[in-house]
Amino acid sequence: MTDRPEHDGRSPGPASTRNADRARETDRMTRAEGAGRAAETDQGAETGRLITRRRRARPTRRGTLLTHELIVDTALRLLGSDGREALSARRLGIALGADPSSLYRYFPSMDDVVLAVADKLIGRASDRVRLTGDWRADLRAVGEALHATYVGHPRVAVVAASRVTRRPYEIRAVERGLGILRGAGFPPGPAARHYHEFIDLTLGFAALDAAVLALPPEASAADRAAWTSTYARLDPATYPHIHAGGAALAETMVRSAYPGALTLFLDGLAARLPQEDRGAHTEGGEATQVRTPPVP
Repeated sequence: MTDRPEHDGRSPGPASTRNADRARETDRMTRAEGAGRAAETDQGAETGRLITRRRRARPTRRGTLLTHELIVDTALRLLGSDGREALSARRLGIALGADPSSLYRYFPSMDDVVLAVADKLIGRASDRVRLTGDWRADLRAVGEALHATYVGHPRVAVVAASRVTRRPYEIRAVERGLGILRGAGFPPGPAARHYHEFIDLTLGFAALDAAVLALPPEASAADRAAWTSTYARLDPATYPHIHAGGAALAETMVRSAYPGALTLFLDGLAARLPQEDRGAHTEGGEATQVRTPPVP
């Protein structure tokens, strides 16, 4: 125990009052955060990771109710405007009109906010897809929706595409993807490996295309012009293949290669199906499409 100075009868000044209030608030929040994290850990035990629990809404200084959804939406906006460097507890708190420390009632860390934003994008992509039972068309629809959603938020995609959110939207998306492949005829092991290949192909192109869109305008214009300037002027005797394909390069290199890469990937999957199923999966062909039960 430490000695305290005797009270001199005067009222505490504004500074000492604020310090005392802050100390009490910090102590209260530390206890609340510890209890909340323990509850969240128990809640996420089934999936082996921490899942943020929804908490009761609290009003911000602006009178707005602070909720899990509001924090994620605001973080998405900050990431979309200025990238990962813009996402700090201080800046997020300012944007919300809330004390930055209040964010930790909802999220253990700012990285957890990033994961929640990534999961929100996955949910948006999933909402765009209606499965038909045709495995090839369904897998294409899932990939195109996810790619388009991420590319629509380029600065967020650069940050989020490589992350594993371990949250509900992602878990449902994995289940859906595996269900499509299992319905196509792949056993569990190959279905898991092909899903891995499919999702990395999709998110890899999403991150690459998003990075291009996030370039400063001058850099983007210079990169696009290179195919009709630098490459078109190379000596054909030294670079005969570039010279022969120059016009095609100028046309294709300024667009995303994802649609073509996805078609090649789906062709490869179809070739790996059992022989009796192989002819039934030709997009646009005359073969009868094999229908599989839609996965919610």
